[in-house]
Amino acid sequence: MSSNENLTREIRASLILEVIGRPPEHLNETLENMIKQMGGEKGVKIVSKKINEPVIMKEQKDFYTNFAEIEVELEEIFHLAILVFKYMPAHLEVISPESIAISNNGWNDILNEITRRLHGYDEIARIMQMQLAQMQKKINELERKK
Repeated sequence: MSSNENLTREIRASLILEVIGRPPEHLNETLENMIKQMGGEKGVKIVSKKINEPVIMKEQKDFYTNFAEIEVELEEIFHLAILVFKYMPAHLEVISPESIAISNNGWNDILNEITRRLHGYDEIARIMQMQLAQMQKKINELERKK
């Protein structure tokens, strides 16, 4: 997307990334790696980050949860859309500007990226459904042989 197509530039946003797993030390390392990778994305600058301490989950006693609060500065709204799909933050807040103007071409780029990613997810889901059906068929055959 060229700068002429996107009317609003320099967007500041706050994101919360959340992870679940074990051991607890691994969660901090994972969040650090995600933030480092996010900062390496085109048009993204990490302004600040705060990684909290892992806590044990109430429902799953052997799993931990942790989250990081990140403030980013983005060149264009398109880059925010990419971050949302790539890193799936638990929460997102656009801090500034108050209003975001975007051209038709800017919307086209964002919506085409969303469509592309949704098709990818749909393809994965279909493959997994087929594999599940194949596994279920094999399980049923093995049960009949017993």
